[in-house]
Amino acid sequence: MSQRVLVIEDEPTLARLLSYNLTQEGYDTTVIDHGSEGLQVALQRTFDLIILDIMLPGMNGFEILSRLRQSGNRTPVVVLTARNAEEEVVQGLRRGADDYITKPFGVAELLARVSAVLRRTNNEEGKVPETTEKVITAGDLSIYPEKYEVILNGETVPLRPKEFEVLLYLVQRPGMVITRDDLMNVVWGFDYIGGQRTVDVHVSSLRKKLELGQQSVQIESIRGVGYKLVMPKKLGAPK
Repeated sequence: MSQRVLVIEDEPTLARLLSYNLTQEGYDTTVIDHGSEGLQVALQRTFDLIILDIMLPGMNGFEILSRLRQSGNRTPVVVLTARNAEEEVVQGLRRGADDYITKPFGVAELLARVSAVLRRTNNEEGKVPETTEKVITAGDLSIYPEKYEVILNGETVPLRPKEFEVLLYLVQRPGMVITRDDLMNVVWGFDYIGGQRTVDVHVSSLRKKLELGQQSVQIESIRGVGYKLVMPKKLGAPK
């Protein structure tokens, strides 16, 4: 059964981005855009994790968090905080948050934190942890999402975090044309102020590091749009 995630976020673009990528990752995702309604849903239904924004209409995230814990609800919560808002982080943790992530953020980073919180919570509750480490194979590549590690022909490929996140996003969508804007939103965060040149630089560096594989994936440029990952013909799509 899919793990259930409740997202309480009122910013439409961010809410859609989170919902889409959590669902793609296999989570059963519910999105609520109002604080009071979000609290009601969290109390009435069972979730494995809650992603909670601080600034919400109706009731802010701190109040939601306090009421959840006061009611005895121990669902792990990851709070979304503003940039350079140390006070928000401290207050969230004091009220019972299990982790936090600061905007702007890449979706890959958020997914890694969600996975880590769920894994830690399962272990604390005495559940048997999964012993099979998740691995994605693509041509000569073996990609370990939880370790940010890529193996090519038995050798570790030294990727920077953002290069890894770009590769992972493309590998999970072989043959699809991914726009630069999509990559910017997912990897650097929807409100990242840098230009699209950042994406091009990281893709160029990534290509050079993958050239050693005889059956490695190829990242094609789609003029004026973005990029597409092409799998070796004889090996097909990643598992």
